Amino acid sequence: MINKVTKNKIEALFSQYRDLTRDNIEALHEIAMAEIPESVYNSNAIENSTLTLEDTEDILIRNEIKKDHDIREIYEAKNLAEIMTLLQNEQKMRDAVCTPEMMLRLHGSLLSGINNDIAGRFRSGNEWVRVGMHIGANPAFTNELVYELSAKYQEDEGGYFLDKIAHFHAEFETIHPFVDGNGRIGRVLINGQLMQLGYPPIIIPNKDKRRSYYPLFDEYRRTGRFDGFSRLISSLLMESLNKRMTFLCSKRIISVNEWANGRDLNVRNALNMAKRQSIPAFRLRGKWMIDSAYDHD
Repeated sequence: MINKVTKNKIEALFSQYRDLTRDNIEALHEIAMAEIPESVYNSNAIENSTLTLEDTEDILIRNEIKKDHDIREIYEAKNLAEIMTLLQNEQKMRDAVCTPEMMLRLHGSLLSGINNDIAGRFRSGNEWVRVGMHIGANPAFTNELVYELSAKYQEDEGGYFLDKIAHFHAEFETIHPFVDGNGRIGRVLINGQLMQLGYPPIIIPNKDKRRSYYPLFDEYRRTGRFDGFSRLISSLLMESLNKRMTFLCSKRIISVNEWANGRDLNVRNALNMAKRQSIPAFRLRGKWMIDSAYDHD
C-alpha cells in the first residue's frame, strides 16, 4: 500500500499539474503524443520485441523500415501506437477503459492483421497459457474472472487509486485472459485508468524489467501482495508529472549528469535521487533529465 508521505507528495504534484493544465491543454497533448514511440518501444521490448527505440521511431514517425524486421513486430508497433493515440484523443474510451467490452476492443486492435483468430476475445476451450512457471487461469473461467475483476475495480470507491490500479494490473496479468497480448494490454489499461482520473500516462521501462517489474508478479502470486506494483506505479507517475511540469515551466532542460557536475554533486548520488524522485527528474529516451535551474539544497 502507498504510505502517507508518498500520497502527500503525489497530491502536491498533481495539484500543481492541475493548475498548469488549465492553460496548457494543447501543450500537454503534444507532450503525450511525442512520447508514444518511446512508450510503444518499451512495452513491446518488455515482450521481447527486437525493435529498438530508433526502429520504432522510424516506423511510427517517418513511416520507414530501414532494417529487415519481422513483419509481426512492425504491426505490433503500429497497432499499439494506434491504441495509445485513441486513448489520448477519445474521452469515451478512457471512461470505459476497465470494462470487459473495452478490453476486447483494445485487444482486437492490438492483434489486428497479426492473428485475427484470437484478436478481440478472451481465452476459451483448450486455450491454456503459460508464462515461465505461471499457468494462466483455467480458460473455462477466464471470461467470468475478467468481469469480476472489472466490477470489483469499479465498485471500490474507498481504495486509494494507485493501490486499486496496482491490484488490477497484478490480477489481470495473473488471469492472463488472452491467448497473446496480455502484457501490452495490461500496461495500456494502467494508462487508461490514470488518464480516466486526470493523471498523465506512465512508461514502464524495459531496461529495469527483470529487476523491478517481473519479480513483482512472482511476489503477488506467492503472497497476494501488490505493494511493489503500487510503489512502482507511484514512482513512475511522479516522474511523468515532473516531466510535464518541467517542459511547461523550464527555460532549459539538461541531463542530470550535467546538472550534478555543475553543482559539484556526485553524479551517482544525483541519479539515485532521480530514481527515487527526490528531485524532479524524468527520463527522456532513457536518459535522466532535469530543469537546469532546479536548486537542490
